[in-house]
Amino acid sequence: MNWNLGELFANEAEFSGAIDSASAQARDFELKFKDKLHALSAEEFLDALELYESISEQIGKIMSFAHLRFARDTSLGAQQAKTEQACNDISQSLLFFELEFNELDAAKQDEFIAGGGRFRYYLSLLKRRKAHQLSLPQESVLLKTSPVSGEAFSRLFDESMARMSFDFRGQKLGEEEILSLLHSSDREVRKDAAASLSAVLEQNSHLLGYIYNMIKTDLKIRCELRGYDKAEAVMHEENQINIASVDALIAETERSFALVGKFYAKKREILGYDALYDYDRYAPLGGDESEFSFGQAKQIVLAAFEKFSPKFKQIALIAFERNWIDAMPTQNKQSGAFSHSGSRDTHPFVLLNFTRKRRDVFTLAHELGHAIHQYLSYGVGYFNSFTPLTTAETASVFCEMLVFDYMRENFSNLNGLSNFKSTAALDGSQNFKCSASQEAQGGEIPNERAVKNSASQDSAGSCELAASDTDTPSQTANDKAALRAMLAAKIEDIFATLYRQIGFTTFERRVHASADELSIERLGELWMEESRKMFAGELILQDHYKSWWSYIPHFVHTPFYCYSYAYAQLLVLAFYGLYKSGRLENFVQIYTEFLSSGGSDAPQKLVAKFGFDINKSEFWRIGIEQVAALVDEFVRG
Repeated sequence: MNWNLGELFANEAEFSGAIDSASAQARDFELKFKDKLHALSAEEFLDALELYESISEQIGKIMSFAHLRFARDTSLGAQQAKTEQACNDISQSLLFFELEFNELDAAKQDEFIAGGGRFRYYLSLLKRRKAHQLSLPQESVLLKTSPVSGEAFSRLFDESMARMSFDFRGQKLGEEEILSLLHSSDREVRKDAAASLSAVLEQNSHLLGYIYNMIKTDLKIRCELRGYDKAEAVMHEENQINIASVDALIAETERSFALVGKFYAKKREILGYDALYDYDRYAPLGGDESEFSFGQAKQIVLAAFEKFSPKFKQIALIAFERNWIDAMPTQNKQSGAFSHSGSRDTHPFVLLNFTRKRRDVFTLAHELGHAIHQYLSYGVGYFNSFTPLTTAETASVFCEMLVFDYMRENFSNLNGLSNFKSTAALDGSQNFKCSASQEAQGGEIPNERAVKNSASQDSAGSCELAASDTDTPSQTANDKAALRAMLAAKIEDIFATLYRQIGFTTFERRVHASADELSIERLGELWMEESRKMFAGELILQDHYKSWWSYIPHFVHTPFYCYSYAYAQLLVLAFYGLYKSGRLENFVQIYTEFLSSGGSDAPQKLVAKFGFDINKSEFWRIGIEQVAALVDEFVRG
């Protein structure tokens, strides 16, 4: 599956024309409204605001095209830079608007906010940022120089990582492929993959360290100019939460580090190792080397979504059928995965690097969760569709839980999902029927035994697993072992989303607390100190692990992003527990409305619809209790 970026702009002429059109509209807007906001009525201001949003949305669409083109082929950095510069030039003509709004007296601001309609919350956020706003000439300089400051180093990081080649047993692998091998059931494969990753990162440590120090310095300068007392304060403001809430999240999470040690102690026992090392972190249990074709992953996700909400399935099905997804690794393609919101007259664009592993099924669910959230929030308008990072991850992680539960339930019921395993497969034939698409998907299940995949249509239009009639007690034992392996993998995913991200955040805090540039050695020391905390000695991080901070993209692209994952993980676990309990009968409706609200209201108010208060530390414990229950289930076997 590949994107059709022609949906955004059919050709280069149309793309260039859009830039020219946006530029002309922005200049006209500046001539019409600059230095005149104070004289507008509330109705006239609302008209101006709607035009401002429209031009901003056009700029966003132009940048979307450039970003997605670059993500698909990172050799096109020069084209992206040219587009960024053009959009920055256009934005110069719009820069006055928000600044001038915050120069109005409080009474005039309140008048405009009261008459702002769907923009009321957006305007209230602008008003709150007044304390950190600079003068128009200063803001203009920052905007003009942004392509050669932090943005430049961010681009350099992406291009450098995309060009790295990792030697593995005579092969040249990309970043995604070498990281995938850390999940192999063969310990020597994992060990060699870790050594290859470490060697290449070490070879590039000067470059990656310099990039990170420049990102740190750039953020420090911007914070000093805007009057932020800490580097992380910028992200907290964007996330619409305060530092006390983040401190509470970190404290509650760190208090439960013992759960991580408890899990890995049991995992070491099951694997029969004397000790667990960094390359054993994601070792699958029971030799389970599950593989899934993209067609099979699609069917599983559709079935899981359908069970929760027909609307979720419908949107996901459109994503598959209309090529919203660029799925497979290719040369020069950006690593990782994301869902880009695209534009309201097109659709979200999902990037994957699908390597057939079980975790890739969850990544697909995660990114489709983002896409569903983005698609639903189109209805509140361009400005209101932007969600703070703390709630931006809720749909993605929730959708992962839907797929996890769906797969677990099918294991428990011997309903055939275990046939997707390669080393513990059941004998006999089994079919997965799904009417989600008019075209048969999948084909041969990657399995030593010939288990066929049939995409047949039934009258109900639903997805189901048709079980074999040849189940035996030994097969049941295999299923139990595979279920435990999947439970372990899910717990490790939660650990990666919760505890690992908190470790990332405390590492960032220590890095950005330093007034000076940090040496590669010092960065490695800080990384090892913060990374070791969660394992309580049950998993040993070796010396080569000290360079692994350097491939984490969020440290470069969006400093202090990572706690948002932990925030969302605990929020989702609370949501999911409420959903599974059945205590809120109209949960699906409220949850869909929550996603459809985008960023049109404060996270605290949106979450309050479910009866939760995110400012109370007790709230975070709800999610941690869910984690503890999963760990206890794993330890009991």
